[in-house]
Amino acid sequence: MSEFIRWNSQPLDVWASKYAQGKFVDLDGRRTHYIEKGEGEPLILLHGFFYDSYLWAANIDVLAENFKVYALDLWGFGYSTRDPLDYDYQLYVEQLVLFMDSLGIQSASLMGQSMGGGTAILFCVQHRQRVNKLLLVDPVGVPNPLPLTGKFFNLPRIGEFFWGLNIDAVRRKNLGDLWIQNKELLTDSYFENVMRFHKIKGTTEVLLAILRKDFFDKLSFEIRCLAQMEVSILLVWGKEDKAVPLSCGQEMHHILKGSCLKIIDNAGHVPNFEHAEEFNKLAVAFLRE
Repeated sequence: MSEFIRWNSQPLDVWASKYAQGKFVDLDGRRTHYIEKGEGEPLILLHGFFYDSYLWAANIDVLAENFKVYALDLWGFGYSTRDPLDYDYQLYVEQLVLFMDSLGIQSASLMGQSMGGGTAILFCVQHRQRVNKLLLVDPVGVPNPLPLTGKFFNLPRIGEFFWGLNIDAVRRKNLGDLWIQNKELLTDSYFENVMRFHKIKGTTEVLLAILRKDFFDKLSFEIRCLAQMEVSILLVWGKEDKAVPLSCGQEMHHILKGSCLKIIDNAGHVPNFEHAEEFNKLAVAFLRE
């Protein structure tokens, strides 16, 4: 963006008309933006907190060579609705049910990163018959307190103040501190593409509402329920993840005794981006086997 545009300022419809790359579907009166590519068995991609469907930009084309891929913008993110909602896993499970019903998808494999992984876990527990396989990328769920940055932005008025500053530095530092291990990959182009939807009015309120509800790591019961089900599960973890450390992945793998854990070296919270080629090979092999 050649001219700085305030964060949290642009009308959703205006911004979507300029930048949305996918399709829209109305789900119970709320709009969902999604990218659809490829042919074959359905695969639904669920992004994590702070991102939208651009999270999968380095993966979707390879996946689409083998599957019918749908990359959703969860409500409150990307170019989907900014309605005042009770944002939590259950809301996103409901969004996914409505999405699959609307498009006539009886069952699909789910690929979820971070919060999207937590959503996939709860969805599978509640709707096992609609899930083929689970591929979870640094998913949240097991007990893991918010990092210091998250606690800082949860303080009254602090989050509103810093997210409202007319600078890129706060969001760029957050990406570098918690999401991206190799800072050389945090280019101006990548930052602009990842953060573009943060310009949409209402986004800051959604981010802070989710952080302050503090539900990311509250899936211990559901993970143990998932362990009792017969479902193929691949966990992929960035070895240097600072947001959801590898120890969380090892704990989840221990609970989900039939799962497979693959660790990607020199990667943080988004190994699917930092080592896209390695990740894509793992994902395709797992989903096709």
